[in-house]
Amino acid sequence: MDQALVAKSVFLAVPLLLLGLKLVPLRWALRIPVALVGAFVLALIISNLLPSGKLSYLVSFSIMAGIYAILTLGLNTQWGFTGHLNFGIAGFFAVGAFTSALFTTAAPTGVMAQYTQQAFGFEAPFLIGILAAAIVSGFVAFLIAIPVLRLRMDFLAIATIGIAEIIRLIFQNERWLANGPQPLRGIPRPLHCLFDEPSCAPGPLATLLQPLEPRDYIYFYLCVVTVLLALTYLLVETATRSPWGRVLRAVRDEEQSAAMNGKNITSFRIQSFVVGAAVMGLGGGLYAHYAVTIDYSHFNPLFATFIVWVMLMLGGSGNNKGAILGAFIIWGVWSGTAFLTGMIEPTLAQISQDLPARSAYLRWLLVAILLAGIVLYRPQGLIAEEKVVSRFLAKTGIGRGRRKQAREEEAETAS
Repeated sequence: MDQALVAKSVFLAVPLLLLGLKLVPLRWALRIPVALVGAFVLALIISNLLPSGKLSYLVSFSIMAGIYAILTLGLNTQWGFTGHLNFGIAGFFAVGAFTSALFTTAAPTGVMAQYTQQAFGFEAPFLIGILAAAIVSGFVAFLIAIPVLRLRMDFLAIATIGIAEIIRLIFQNERWLANGPQPLRGIPRPLHCLFDEPSCAPGPLATLLQPLEPRDYIYFYLCVVTVLLALTYLLVETATRSPWGRVLRAVRDEEQSAAMNGKNITSFRIQSFVVGAAVMGLGGGLYAHYAVTIDYSHFNPLFATFIVWVMLMLGGSGNNKGAILGAFIIWGVWSGTAFLTGMIEPTLAQISQDLPARSAYLRWLLVAILLAGIVLYRPQGLIAEEKVVSRFLAKTGIGRGRRKQAREEEAETAS
Protein backbone atom coordinates (compact mmCIF):
# COMPACT_ATOMS: atom_id res chain seq x y z
CA MET A 1 0.00 0.00 0.00
CA ASP A 2 1.16 3.51 -0.82
CA GLN A 3 2.87 5.01 2.24
CA ALA A 4 1.47 8.47 1.47
CA LEU A 5 -2.09 7.10 1.60
CA VAL A 6 -1.35 5.46 4.95
CA ALA A 7 -0.05 8.76 6.36
CA LYS A 8 -3.12 10.62 5.08
CA SER A 9 -5.37 7.92 6.53
CA VAL A 10 -3.80 8.41 9.96
CA PHE A 11 -4.73 12.09 9.90
CA LEU A 12 -8.22 11.39 8.53
CA ALA A 13 -8.76 8.84 11.30
CA VAL A 14 -8.55 11.54 14.00
CA PRO A 15 -11.87 13.32 13.20
CA LEU A 16 -13.50 9.97 12.46
CA LEU A 17 -12.33 8.65 15.84
CA LEU A 18 -13.82 11.65 17.66
CA LEU A 19 -17.07 11.18 15.77
CA GLY A 20 -17.09 7.48 16.58
CA LEU A 21 -16.55 8.12 20.29
CA LYS A 22 -19.69 10.23 20.23
CA LEU A 23 -21.88 7.97 18.10
CA VAL A 24 -20.93 4.36 18.94
CA PRO A 25 -23.54 3.15 21.50
CA LEU A 26 -21.25 0.95 23.61
CA ARG A 27 -19.63 1.15 27.00
CA TRP A 28 -16.36 3.04 27.06
CA ALA A 29 -14.33 -0.14 27.52
CA LEU A 30 -15.60 -1.32 24.12
CA ARG A 31 -16.37 2.03 22.51
CA ILE A 32 -12.75 3.22 22.38
CA PRO A 33 -11.23 0.19 20.57
CA VAL A 34 -14.24 -0.14 18.24
CA ALA A 35 -14.12 3.55 17.34
CA LEU A 36 -10.34 3.44 16.90
CA VAL A 37 -10.37 0.45 14.55
CA GLY A 38 -13.44 1.65 12.68
CA ALA A 39 -12.00 5.14 12.19
CA PHE A 40 -8.74 3.87 10.72
CA VAL A 41 -10.46 1.34 8.45
CA LEU A 42 -12.92 3.96 7.19
CA ALA A 43 -10.09 6.45 6.66
CA LEU A 44 -8.20 3.88 4.58
CA ILE A 45 -11.30 3.20 2.49
CA ILE A 46 -11.89 6.91 1.85
CA SER A 47 -8.22 7.50 0.98
CA ASN A 48 -8.19 4.65 -1.53
CA LEU A 49 -11.56 5.37 -3.14
CA LEU A 50 -11.20 9.12 -3.69
CA PRO A 51 -8.66 10.60 -6.11
CA SER A 52 -6.02 12.83 -4.55
CA GLY A 53 -7.65 16.06 -5.74
CA LYS A 54 -11.12 15.17 -4.46
CA LEU A 55 -9.69 13.97 -1.16
CA SER A 56 -7.86 17.27 -0.67
CA TYR A 57 -11.06 19.15 -1.48
CA LEU A 58 -12.95 17.07 1.09
CA VAL A 59 -10.33 17.90 3.73
CA SER A 60 -10.42 21.63 2.91
CA PHE A 61 -14.21 21.53 3.02
CA SER A 62 -14.13 19.88 6.46
CA ILE A 63 -11.69 22.45 7.81
CA MET A 64 -13.92 25.38 6.84
CA ALA A 65 -17.04 23.57 8.04
CA GLY A 66 -15.32 22.92 11.38
CA ILE A 67 -14.40 26.60 11.75
CA TYR A 68 -17.98 27.61 10.98
CA ALA A 69 -19.20 25.01 13.48
CA ILE A 70 -17.19 26.79 16.18
CA LEU A 71 -18.77 30.10 15.17
CA THR A 72 -22.19 28.48 15.31
CA LEU A 73 -21.51 27.14 18.82
CA GLY A 74 -20.66 30.68 19.89
CA LEU A 75 -23.90 32.02 18.40
CA ASN A 76 -25.84 29.19 20.04
CA THR A 77 -24.50 30.29 23.44
CA GLN A 78 -25.78 33.80 22.81
CA TRP A 79 -29.03 33.25 20.91
CA GLY A 80 -29.92 29.61 21.52
CA PHE A 81 -29.55 29.69 25.29
CA THR A 82 -29.99 33.37 26.24
CA GLY A 83 -31.93 34.99 23.39
CA HIS A 84 -29.35 37.60 22.31
CA LEU A 85 -30.17 38.57 18.73
CA ASN A 86 -26.53 39.12 17.78
CA PHE A 87 -26.01 40.12 14.15
CA GLY A 88 -22.43 41.18 14.83
CA ILE A 89 -20.71 37.80 14.51
CA ALA A 90 -18.42 39.16 11.80
CA GLY A 91 -16.95 41.67 14.26
CA PHE A 92 -15.85 39.07 16.81
CA PHE A 93 -14.70 36.77 14.02
CA ALA A 94 -12.45 39.57 12.73
CA VAL A 95 -11.14 40.48 16.19
CA GLY A 96 -10.14 36.87 16.82
CA ALA A 97 -8.48 36.47 13.42
CA PHE A 98 -6.44 39.68 13.57
CA THR A 99 -5.51 39.19 17.23
CA SER A 100 -4.09 35.72 16.63
CA ALA A 101 -2.31 36.97 13.50
CA LEU A 102 -0.69 39.86 15.37
CA PHE A 103 0.37 37.68 18.28
CA THR A 104 1.97 34.96 16.16
CA THR A 105 3.65 36.98 13.40
CA ALA A 106 6.89 38.93 13.68
CA ALA A 107 6.90 42.71 13.52
CA PRO A 108 8.11 43.76 10.04
CA THR A 109 11.62 45.20 9.85
CA GLY A 110 13.85 46.61 7.14
CA VAL A 111 12.34 46.80 3.67
CA MET A 112 9.22 44.89 4.75
CA ALA A 113 8.36 47.67 7.20
CA GLN A 114 7.77 49.96 4.21
CA TYR A 115 5.02 47.68 2.85
CA THR A 116 3.54 46.10 5.96
CA GLN A 117 2.44 47.87 9.13
CA GLN A 118 1.08 46.26 12.26
CA ALA A 119 0.72 47.38 15.85
CA PHE A 120 2.95 44.62 17.24
CA GLY A 121 4.29 41.17 16.50
CA PHE A 122 5.23 38.80 19.31
CA GLU A 123 6.03 35.64 17.32
CA ALA A 124 4.07 33.74 19.96
CA PRO A 125 3.20 30.02 19.60
CA PHE A 126 -0.03 29.03 17.91
CA LEU A 127 -1.80 28.08 21.14
CA ILE A 128 -0.96 31.46 22.68
CA GLY A 129 -2.31 33.15 19.56
CA ILE A 130 -5.71 31.45 19.56
CA LEU A 131 -5.99 31.84 23.35
CA ALA A 132 -5.33 35.56 22.93
CA ALA A 133 -7.93 35.63 20.14
CA ALA A 134 -10.58 34.21 22.48
CA ILE A 135 -9.63 36.49 25.39
CA VAL A 136 -9.50 39.71 23.34
CA SER A 137 -12.79 38.88 21.60
CA GLY A 138 -14.38 38.22 24.98
CA PHE A 139 -13.01 41.51 26.36
CA VAL A 140 -14.33 43.46 23.38
CA ALA A 141 -17.70 41.77 23.86
CA PHE A 142 -17.68 42.78 27.54
CA LEU A 143 -17.10 46.43 26.63
CA ILE A 144 -19.88 46.25 24.05
CA ALA A 145 -22.31 44.32 26.27
CA ILE A 146 -22.52 46.94 29.02
CA PRO A 147 -24.39 49.52 26.90
CA VAL A 148 -25.79 47.31 24.12
CA LEU A 149 -27.50 44.58 26.17
CA ARG A 150 -29.91 47.15 27.53
CA LEU A 151 -31.59 46.78 24.14
CA ARG A 152 -33.83 43.91 23.08
CA MET A 153 -34.53 41.96 19.89
CA ASP A 154 -34.67 44.22 16.79
CA PHE A 155 -32.82 47.09 18.44
CA LEU A 156 -30.10 44.75 19.68
CA ALA A 157 -29.75 43.28 16.18
CA ILE A 158 -29.36 46.75 14.65
CA ALA A 159 -26.80 47.77 17.27
CA THR A 160 -24.67 44.64 16.82
CA ILE A 161 -24.72 45.02 13.02
CA GLY A 162 -23.42 48.56 13.44
CA ILE A 163 -20.71 47.51 15.87
CA ALA A 164 -19.52 44.73 13.55
CA GLU A 165 -19.25 47.20 10.67
CA ILE A 166 -17.34 49.64 12.88
CA ILE A 167 -14.85 46.90 13.78
CA ARG A 168 -14.46 45.91 10.13
CA LEU A 169 -13.92 49.53 9.05
CA ILE A 170 -11.34 50.04 11.79
CA PHE A 171 -9.29 47.16 10.42
CA GLN A 172 -9.81 48.53 6.90
CA ASN A 173 -8.72 52.11 7.56
CA GLU A 174 -6.26 52.00 10.47
CA ARG A 175 -3.18 50.76 8.66
CA TRP A 176 -0.96 51.01 11.74
CA LEU A 177 -3.09 48.35 13.43
CA ALA A 178 -3.08 45.43 10.96
CA ASN A 179 -1.93 46.82 7.59
CA GLY A 180 -5.28 48.47 6.86
CA PRO A 181 -6.71 47.77 3.38
CA GLN A 182 -3.65 45.73 2.43
CA PRO A 183 -3.54 42.02 3.34
CA LEU A 184 -1.74 40.91 6.49
CA ARG A 185 0.50 38.15 5.17
CA GLY A 186 2.74 35.43 6.53
CA ILE A 187 0.52 34.17 9.35
CA PRO A 188 2.32 31.03 10.54
CA ARG A 189 0.72 27.60 10.48
CA PRO A 190 1.25 25.44 13.57
CA LEU A 191 3.94 22.75 13.15
CA HIS A 192 4.25 23.42 9.44
CA CYS A 193 7.88 22.34 9.79
CA LEU A 194 6.65 18.74 9.99
CA PHE A 195 6.05 18.87 6.24
CA ASP A 196 9.17 20.84 5.28
CA GLU A 197 12.41 19.36 4.06
CA PRO A 198 14.19 18.56 6.33
CA SER A 199 11.33 17.81 8.71
CA CYS A 200 11.39 18.79 12.37
CA ALA A 201 9.52 15.60 13.30
CA PRO A 202 11.19 13.02 15.56
CA GLY A 203 12.33 9.67 14.13
CA PRO A 204 9.21 7.45 13.78
CA LEU A 205 6.96 10.41 12.94
CA ALA A 206 9.46 11.66 10.35
CA THR A 207 9.31 8.26 8.65
CA LEU A 208 5.50 8.42 8.55
CA LEU A 209 5.45 11.96 7.12
CA GLN A 210 8.34 11.52 4.68
CA PRO A 211 6.17 10.72 1.61
CA LEU A 212 3.94 13.77 2.23
CA GLU A 213 4.52 17.15 0.61
CA PRO A 214 4.03 20.67 2.05
CA ARG A 215 0.67 20.92 0.26
CA ASP A 216 -0.52 17.94 2.36
CA TYR A 217 -0.34 20.09 5.50
CA ILE A 218 -4.13 20.50 5.36
CA TYR A 219 -4.52 16.92 6.63
CA PHE A 220 -2.73 17.86 9.83
CA TYR A 221 -4.64 21.14 10.18
CA LEU A 222 -7.89 19.20 9.87
CA CYS A 223 -6.85 17.35 13.04
CA VAL A 224 -6.10 20.66 14.79
CA VAL A 225 -9.51 22.13 13.89
CA THR A 226 -11.35 18.92 14.78
CA VAL A 227 -9.72 18.58 18.19
CA LEU A 228 -10.42 22.23 19.05
CA LEU A 229 -14.00 21.86 17.82
CA ALA A 230 -14.46 18.80 20.04
CA LEU A 231 -12.99 20.60 23.06
CA THR A 232 -15.19 23.65 22.39
CA TYR A 233 -18.25 21.44 22.11
CA LEU A 234 -17.44 19.67 25.39
CA LEU A 235 -16.90 22.94 27.24
CA VAL A 236 -20.03 24.61 25.87
CA GLU A 237 -22.15 21.48 26.35
CA THR A 238 -20.97 21.05 29.94
CA ALA A 239 -21.54 24.73 30.70
CA THR A 240 -25.03 24.82 29.23
CA ARG A 241 -26.08 21.66 31.12
CA SER A 242 -24.77 23.08 34.39
CA PRO A 243 -26.78 25.31 36.74
CA TRP A 244 -25.25 28.29 34.90
CA GLY A 245 -26.71 27.08 31.61
CA ARG A 246 -30.11 26.43 33.16
CA VAL A 247 -30.16 30.00 34.45
CA LEU A 248 -29.48 31.22 30.90
CA ARG A 249 -32.54 29.32 29.69
CA ALA A 250 -34.59 30.81 32.52
CA VAL A 251 -33.42 34.30 31.55
CA ARG A 252 -34.36 33.60 27.93
CA ASP A 253 -37.81 32.16 28.65
CA GLU A 254 -38.95 33.93 31.83
CA GLU A 255 -36.67 36.83 32.65
CA GLN A 256 -38.93 38.29 35.32
CA SER A 257 -39.37 34.93 37.05
CA ALA A 258 -35.60 34.42 37.07
CA ALA A 259 -35.13 37.86 38.63
CA MET A 260 -37.76 37.10 41.28
CA ASN A 261 -35.73 34.00 42.20
CA GLY A 262 -32.70 36.14 42.97
CA LYS A 263 -30.76 35.80 39.70
CA ASN A 264 -28.73 38.77 38.51
CA ILE A 265 -30.20 39.05 35.02
CA THR A 266 -27.76 41.66 33.73
CA SER A 267 -24.75 39.67 34.90
CA PHE A 268 -25.91 36.43 33.27
CA ARG A 269 -26.77 38.18 30.02
CA ILE A 270 -23.30 39.73 29.88
CA GLN A 271 -21.64 36.41 30.75
CA SER A 272 -23.34 34.53 27.91
CA PHE A 273 -22.54 37.31 25.45
CA VAL A 274 -18.88 37.29 26.45
CA VAL A 275 -18.57 33.48 26.34
CA GLY A 276 -20.19 33.32 22.90
CA ALA A 277 -17.91 36.06 21.57
CA ALA A 278 -14.83 34.29 22.96
CA VAL A 279 -15.82 31.12 21.09
CA MET A 280 -16.26 33.18 17.91
CA GLY A 281 -12.82 34.69 18.47
CA LEU A 282 -11.37 31.19 18.67
CA GLY A 283 -12.95 30.41 15.31
CA GLY A 284 -11.43 33.59 13.90
CA GLY A 285 -7.97 32.59 15.10
CA LEU A 286 -8.25 29.18 13.45
CA TYR A 287 -9.37 30.82 10.22
CA ALA A 288 -6.41 33.22 10.20
CA HIS A 289 -3.85 30.42 10.54
CA TYR A 290 -5.59 28.43 7.82
CA ALA A 291 -5.89 31.31 5.35
CA VAL A 292 -2.30 32.57 6.07
CA THR A 293 -3.26 35.93 4.50
CA ILE A 294 -6.26 37.94 5.75
CA ASP A 295 -7.75 41.39 5.29
CA TYR A 296 -10.96 43.20 6.20
CA SER A 297 -12.85 41.86 3.15
CA HIS A 298 -12.76 38.32 4.59
CA PHE A 299 -15.24 39.37 7.27
CA ASN A 300 -18.15 40.41 5.12
CA PRO A 301 -21.47 40.20 7.03
CA LEU A 302 -22.87 37.75 4.47
CA PHE A 303 -20.06 35.24 4.93
CA ALA A 304 -19.42 35.81 8.63
CA THR A 305 -22.88 36.56 10.04
CA PHE A 306 -25.82 35.66 7.81
CA ILE A 307 -24.62 32.18 6.86
CA VAL A 308 -23.84 31.35 10.53
CA TRP A 309 -27.43 32.21 11.44
CA VAL A 310 -28.73 29.90 8.71
CA MET A 311 -26.48 27.12 10.05
CA LEU A 312 -27.87 27.49 13.56
CA MET A 313 -31.50 27.75 12.43
CA LEU A 314 -31.19 24.58 10.34
CA GLY A 315 -29.32 22.54 12.93
CA GLY A 316 -31.47 23.52 15.89
CA SER A 317 -31.29 26.59 18.08
CA GLY A 318 -30.49 25.64 21.67
CA ASN A 319 -28.87 22.34 20.72
CA ASN A 320 -25.08 22.14 20.38
CA LYS A 321 -25.12 18.96 18.33
CA GLY A 322 -27.60 20.59 16.00
CA ALA A 323 -25.37 23.66 15.68
CA ILE A 324 -22.47 21.51 14.45
CA LEU A 325 -24.69 19.48 12.12
CA GLY A 326 -26.20 22.63 10.63
CA ALA A 327 -22.76 24.12 10.02
CA PHE A 328 -21.63 21.12 7.98
CA ILE A 329 -24.88 20.86 6.00
CA ILE A 330 -25.09 24.55 5.09
CA TRP A 331 -21.41 24.72 4.18
CA GLY A 332 -22.05 21.72 1.96
CA VAL A 333 -25.01 23.49 0.36
CA TRP A 334 -22.95 26.65 -0.12
CA SER A 335 -20.04 24.73 -1.65
CA GLY A 336 -22.38 22.69 -3.85
CA THR A 337 -24.09 25.78 -5.25
CA ALA A 338 -20.71 26.91 -6.60
CA PHE A 339 -20.74 23.90 -8.94
CA LEU A 340 -24.41 24.48 -9.72
CA THR A 341 -23.91 28.09 -10.80
CA GLY A 342 -20.95 27.02 -12.93
CA MET A 343 -23.13 24.47 -14.71
CA ILE A 344 -25.94 26.91 -15.53
CA GLU A 345 -23.72 29.79 -16.69
CA PRO A 346 -23.95 28.73 -20.39
CA THR A 347 -27.75 28.72 -20.11
CA LEU A 348 -27.73 32.14 -18.45
CA ALA A 349 -25.48 33.49 -21.20
CA GLN A 350 -28.08 32.53 -23.80
CA ILE A 351 -30.68 34.59 -21.94
CA SER A 352 -28.46 37.63 -21.38
CA GLN A 353 -24.73 38.31 -21.54
CA ASP A 354 -24.88 40.02 -18.14
CA LEU A 355 -26.40 37.10 -16.24
CA PRO A 356 -23.28 34.87 -15.94
CA ALA A 357 -21.49 37.64 -14.06
CA ARG A 358 -24.38 37.71 -11.59
CA SER A 359 -24.67 33.96 -11.14
CA ALA A 360 -22.93 34.16 -7.75
CA TYR A 361 -26.01 35.89 -6.36
CA LEU A 362 -28.04 32.78 -7.13
CA ARG A 363 -26.11 31.05 -4.35
CA TRP A 364 -27.39 33.53 -1.81
CA LEU A 365 -30.89 33.23 -3.28
CA LEU A 366 -30.84 29.47 -2.74
CA VAL A 367 -29.59 29.86 0.85
CA ALA A 368 -32.29 32.46 1.52
CA ILE A 369 -34.98 30.13 0.16
CA LEU A 370 -33.60 27.37 2.38
CA LEU A 371 -33.80 29.69 5.41
CA ALA A 372 -37.42 30.55 4.59
CA GLY A 373 -38.23 26.85 4.33
CA ILE A 374 -36.62 26.18 7.72
CA VAL A 375 -38.61 28.93 9.42
CA LEU A 376 -41.88 27.79 7.85
CA TYR A 377 -41.63 24.00 8.08
CA ARG A 378 -38.97 23.16 10.68
CA PRO A 379 -38.59 26.14 13.06
CA GLN A 380 -37.11 23.95 15.79
CA GLY A 381 -34.32 22.78 13.43
CA LEU A 382 -33.17 19.29 12.56
CA ILE A 383 -32.34 18.50 16.22
CA ALA A 384 -34.75 20.24 18.55
CA GLU A 385 -33.66 21.70 21.88
CA GLU A 386 -33.79 19.27 24.79
CA LYS A 387 -36.34 20.17 27.43
CA VAL A 388 -34.46 18.29 30.16
CA VAL A 389 -30.77 19.20 30.17
CA SER A 390 -29.82 18.02 33.66
CA ARG A 391 -28.15 14.62 33.42
CA PHE A 392 -29.39 13.80 36.91
CA LEU A 393 -33.04 14.46 36.01
CA ALA A 394 -32.62 12.64 32.71
CA LYS A 395 -32.05 9.39 34.63
CA THR A 396 -35.20 9.76 36.71
CA GLY A 397 -38.83 9.18 35.89
CA ILE A 398 -39.41 12.94 35.91
CA GLY A 399 -36.86 13.39 33.15
CA ARG A 400 -38.32 10.60 31.03
CA GLY A 401 -41.81 12.03 31.43
CA ARG A 402 -40.68 15.47 30.37
CA ARG A 403 -38.85 14.07 27.35
CA LYS A 404 -41.99 12.21 26.28
CA GLN A 405 -44.03 15.39 26.65
CA ALA A 406 -41.43 17.33 24.65
CA ARG A 407 -41.57 14.78 21.81
CA GLU A 408 -45.38 15.03 21.73
CA GLU A 409 -45.18 18.82 21.59
CA GLU A 410 -42.58 18.61 18.80
CA ALA A 411 -44.80 16.24 16.82
CA GLU A 412 -47.76 18.62 17.20
CA THR A 413 -45.59 21.54 16.03
CA ALA A 414 -44.32 19.61 13.00
CA SER A 415 -47.85 18.61 12.00
